[in-house]
Amino acid sequence: MIQQITKGIKISVKAKYNGVIERNLNTFNAFSYFITIENESNTVVQLLERFWEISDALNDKEFVVGEGVVGQKPILNPNEQYTYRSNCFLLGDTGSMKGTFKMINKKTNSLFQVIIPTFQLTTTPLLN
Repeated sequence: MIQQITKGIKISVKAKYNGVIERNLNTFNAFSYFITIENESNTVVQLLERFWEISDALNDKEFVVGEGVVGQKPILNPNEQYTYRSNCFLLGDTGSMKGTFKMINKKTNSLFQVIIPTFQLTTTPLLN
């Protein structure tokens, strides 16, 4: 599991390979990723937007920007956490994802960015 803390918000990421799928005459490697957002700060925060940079070994980088995550804009009190699952489809056997969440401090109404650490997507276990 990959983890990173930015301004009291801890992001934990776990990825899983789900096999091959066919879509629009193309073959893709399907991955799920699980994100846990933990509020380790002493104030209430809300996730407003997400930004993803997706790198595929056989394709150009793709950038995804949108409101919330999986249709939600979770509000987290101190010591609360929120977990969601989403998917990514790659042409290649390997790739990676990284990004940011735009959040707001509900007490001060100030916006801030939280880093989503880079995590690997691979169809086979990585060898050391």
